[in-house]
Amino acid sequence: MARPPLYPLRFEPIFTTNLWGGRRLPAFLNRTVTHTDPIGEAWILSDVDGSPSRVVDGPLAGSTLREVFSADPCRIVGGAKAPQGRFPLLLKFLDARQELSVQVHPNDSQAALLGPGKFGKTEAWVVLERDPVTSRLFAGFAEGVRANDFRAALATKTAPRTLHSFTPNTGDCVFLEAGTVHAIGSNLLLFEVQQTSDITYRLYDWDRVDAKTGQPRQLHINEALACADFGRGPCYPVGPSVVVSNGVRREGLVTCAHFTLERLTSAVPFRVGAKNQCRAVVCVNGHGELESAGVRYPIRTGDVYLLPAEVGTAIVVPATEVTLLECGLPV
Repeated sequence: MARPPLYPLRFEPIFTTNLWGGRRLPAFLNRTVTHTDPIGEAWILSDVDGSPSRVVDGPLAGSTLREVFSADPCRIVGGAKAPQGRFPLLLKFLDARQELSVQVHPNDSQAALLGPGKFGKTEAWVVLERDPVTSRLFAGFAEGVRANDFRAALATKTAPRTLHSFTPNTGDCVFLEAGTVHAIGSNLLLFEVQQTSDITYRLYDWDRVDAKTGQPRQLHINEALACADFGRGPCYPVGPSVVVSNGVRREGLVTCAHFTLERLTSAVPFRVGAKNQCRAVVCVNGHGELESAGVRYPIRTGDVYLLPAEVGTAIVVPATEVTLLECGLPV
């Protein structure tokens, strides 16, 4: 029996409550929530255990990404790698009203020691909104900082001073390999693409107390120090490769062993995706339609569409100028 053809898959966001979060994400993603707790993250494409994304519409509505993927991985990712049968990327938005902890993530080898289904976390951020006075990003160690300097700073609760930090601009992209000590400052709205991993080791949490528990959050000093790459100096915003053609601005942001990231801006129709390859397209500004196989799907700020390898390419038809982030898997 012939299998029904796949189509561009749109997913419902998963909101998480975090003490450092704000309240911008529901409106940014055109959703409502019934509680008033701070929301730090919206996972828009996830195959993390316990937090699976669900398809919003079409014949596969209600199915999880894991269910769709495991039915026939090649239809989704084509020739790309899918370690341990997982979709390899996690996409999210972050609303940092307060600073996130100074933290680090393991690489694949270190994560594998924790058991099956555990992966490292290499990631990239794209700044969507920032406060020019209060917002900071902390990425890598400052010039000249060594392991002993950082350990001493942990003891005196001055760890952020040992990190390279800067005031980001809207549109900046920062690439962070696993092992890079980092922190997200206050009053920032970010997009993040990363490996499918939820392993975070906290080194310093700004001496905060969780209002719900009355206690500081747990730190993971030993685990974090074992993963930290003390040879990783300052991480600066990437210098994108820019091509403007036929009214479309394409900016190559990141190409690494785990993902690719490109930004596309246009007010005229343009192509996204690639033949026989998997792509995820995320709208971060504007609205319009996504056309595939003669069918048009609405796309607006906050939407993510997964274009399975079987689908390949699609056409974005803007109603206004549209900016998309396109995430891919190396083949």
